[in-house]
Amino acid sequence: MAQLGKGSGTILWVQDRLAERESGRPCLAGLGLSGPLLLMPLSRPLDVMIAVEEGLRCKALAAVVAEIRGNHPAVSFTAMKRLALQAEASAVPCWLIRQAATVDLSAARDRWRIATLPSAANPDDPRAPGDPRWRVDLFRSCDGRPGEWVVRHDRAADRLDLVAAVPDGTLAEGARGTG
Repeated sequence: MAQLGKGSGTILWVQDRLAERESGRPCLAGLGLSGPLLLMPLSRPLDVMIAVEEGLRCKALAAVVAEIRGNHPAVSFTAMKRLALQAEASAVPCWLIRQAATVDLSAARDRWRIATLPSAANPDDPRAPGDPRWRVDLFRSCDGRPGEWVVRHDRAADRLDLVAAVPDGTLAEGARGTG
């Protein structure tokens, strides 16, 4: 699978109105892209799905990212299957980010769930927040084994670090922060 930003082409990032309102626009400096980013804010989830499908037909794109908030009928199993087939046919990677959506049928090759965790301890002040952390759950994968991890953003090095695997569904004691 291609990495976001590793290609030299343009990345198309499509958001519906509610997703943009909830999470804001992508932070261009924080993405570390090697090519340009084309932001496309749209009002309706149906328009997002249409734009993504059209974007996947463009072989000049390095990737397509879509953000949709909630459970909209436009994000059906059939629509996601069309996106998966189009992404495979054009060799353009596609990521669909569904905010605040319930888990349902999907044609995605990999399905991830990401949730925030309390921040890591701040080494200089135990009362201050440290590096942000997330619980990352790969709960369905056609190519690999599902699993759960704790990931931390190391601000000093500006990278994501795998802090701990979660083998039994609970956080390891060493991975807990003081939050």
